[in-house]
Amino acid sequence: MQRPYALDDLLNLMARLRDPETGCPWDLKQTRQSLVPHTLEEVYEVVECIEANDVEHLKEELGDLLLQVIFYAQLANEEQRYNFADIVDVLTNKLVTRHPHIFPDGELYGSGVATGIVSEQPQTPEEVSQLWQKVKAAERELKGELPAESLLDGVPLNLPAMTRAVKLQKKAAKVGFDWDDPLLVLDKMEEELAEIREALAAGNQDEVAAEMGDFIFASVNLARHLKVDPESAVRSTNRKFEQRFKMIETLCLDTGKPLTVANQADAKQRFSLEQLDVYWEAAKLKESQLKESNCQPKNN
Repeated sequence: MQRPYALDDLLNLMARLRDPETGCPWDLKQTRQSLVPHTLEEVYEVVECIEANDVEHLKEELGDLLLQVIFYAQLANEEQRYNFADIVDVLTNKLVTRHPHIFPDGELYGSGVATGIVSEQPQTPEEVSQLWQKVKAAERELKGELPAESLLDGVPLNLPAMTRAVKLQKKAAKVGFDWDDPLLVLDKMEEELAEIREALAAGNQDEVAAEMGDFIFASVNLARHLKVDPESAVRSTNRKFEQRFKMIETLCLDTGKPLTVANQADAKQRFSLEQLDVYWEAAKLKESQLKESNCQPKNN
């Protein structure tokens, strides 16, 4: 058995899975559209491993994500459009072009002689980002692409809502449409919260939903000003809530009564909110104690 396998082996594997006569029925049925949910799922599983610092499991999840790229390349190859090698070529060329401060002659294995594209070497990530945008604009001009009609064009519609909100806000901030103080964003959030209260008092559900959207958008803005990624922050809170709620379930079982009831007739036997709040605080305390014990130096 040949091990370890290499990239060519993976490309061959995918070609065999898609063989019209001997391939896998599931793989043969797939299209670009049907693969999209799987691709998104793999991306989030990669993110989950990174945020959990599960480096070993990350290796497997990165492989699953790579398989998605291989799959899309195989579909294009079958249509005689392009193949995986073409994808690598386009990507490498783009990265070389967009890093003139690293590849001044525009060649990956070139002489390294500057061509005058970069007047001075960028020293910070922000300066590199500005250079990146400048090179991208030059690429669009070279391709004859028309300038975007709006500054906000180009932000993908299918991004997670909060991630898209951050990108929209960043683009608007480039022309000064932005607060310069996080406290001003807090004022805006309080304004939006008051409008939610007004919509609730009026009993207008459509208005409540609209004002909730405004409030969440403002909270994303605050996160951006505080240099907090809102998607990551909410995922962290989700994990924290899940862990604490599971502790509540355990504490309820310790009393001899499960948290859930079998049917509506047993609803009166449910734990009261006050009881569950007590367990919630106990879960928080246990979580804090676990953190402290993990921070303690271990004796050899």
